[in-house]
Amino acid sequence: MQILAINPGSTSTKIAVYEDEKEQFKINIDHSAAELAPYAKVADQYDMRKSAVLNVLREKNFDITTLDAIVARGGALPPLKGGAYRINEAMTKRLRFNPAAEHASNVAALIAYDLAGELGIPSYIYDAISADELTDIARLSGMPELPRASLCHVLNMRAVARKTAEKLQKRYEEMNLIVVHLGGGITASIHQQGRMVDLVSDDEGPFSPERAGGVPCRDFLDLCYAGKYDHGAMRKQLRGRGGLVGYLGTSSAIEVEAKIAAGDETARLVYEAMAYQVAKAIGSLATVVKGQVDAIVLTGGIAYSAMQMAWIADRVSFIAPVEIVPGENELESLALGTLRVLRGEEAAHEYRDN
Repeated sequence: MQILAINPGSTSTKIAVYEDEKEQFKINIDHSAAELAPYAKVADQYDMRKSAVLNVLREKNFDITTLDAIVARGGALPPLKGGAYRINEAMTKRLRFNPAAEHASNVAALIAYDLAGELGIPSYIYDAISADELTDIARLSGMPELPRASLCHVLNMRAVARKTAEKLQKRYEEMNLIVVHLGGGITASIHQQGRMVDLVSDDEGPFSPERAGGVPCRDFLDLCYAGKYDHGAMRKQLRGRGGLVGYLGTSSAIEVEAKIAAGDETARLVYEAMAYQVAKAIGSLATVVKGQVDAIVLTGGIAYSAMQMAWIADRVSFIAPVEIVPGENELESLALGTLRVLRGEEAAHEYRDN
C-alpha cells in the first residue's frame, strides 16, 4: 500500500510517502514569511501549498498514480473521536469556511481531498488535534462556564503509545499508559485501555520552552486588569513569552544546557523546575487509573535531552517504568493509522457537521 501523508505547520509543509510500514522518503517544504504574507487565512494558502507538494513530488520523480490513499493532519474541527475519519465535502467546507480555530493543519484535508478525488482514491485524517475521548468526570474544571477541552499532541502521543505497547509485546488496548509530549509546549495524557481519557493541557500544567503553563489564577487575574497588558499581549505572555523564554530569554533547550554547563545556577534551577512540573503532571494522571500504570512514555523534541529525561525519570519511575521515544512521529502516525484502515484492522468514521 502506497500512502502519502501531509502535515502542514505554520511555516512549513511536511510530507512523506510510505509503502506499508516503510518510509520511502520524507520532505520538509519551507514557506518564507514573504511567501505566507499575502494570505489572511490559512485556507487561503491552499493553492500555494498544494502546488508546493506537487512540485516536490515531481522533483522526486514520484508517480502519484501509484498511491492507494492520502492522509492529512486533522485540522481545527469540532470535537471528534480518536482514529480515522474519511475526508468528505462537509469536512472540507467546515475547514475552509468555519474552522474552530485558525491552525496550519486546516489546509491539509483540503489538499488531500482534492488530490485523492483527482486520483480516485480515499483520503483520511487521523487523530485530529480536536480528537476527544475525555470521560465525563474529566471535563469538569471547577467553573461551569469553562469545561475542560481535549487539546494536546494527540497524534504523536497515540503513535508512541502504540509503539511502546508493541515493544512491550502487549496490545495498546490492554494497557494503561501515561504519555508526555515535550516540545515548544508540553502536554501529558493518560491512555486507559486504548482511550485517552484525561490529560494535562499546555495551559494547565508544566511550563515549557515558550509557554507559561498553569499559572496562579488569582494573581494572573489581577495582572490582566493591572493596565499593563491588552488581551493580545497577555495571550503572548502565556504562549510565546512564557516558560524558558520568560525566565532565560531563549526557547532552546540546547542553549539552556550550555548555560548550565557554564555554571549558570539560575538556568539550572529553571530547567530543573520544568522537569519537576512534568513529574507532577505525571503523578496527577496516575491517580486517574488508581496507580495502575504499565509505562510512562516521554516523547517530543526535548526527549533528546538526557538531562531532562534523567530528572523526570528520577521522580516518576516509582510509578511505572519510563520509556523514552524522542522526536515527533506525526507523518508516520498518519501513515500507519491509514494503513490499518486500508487493511481492515480499523474502521474509519464518517464526519458529519452538526
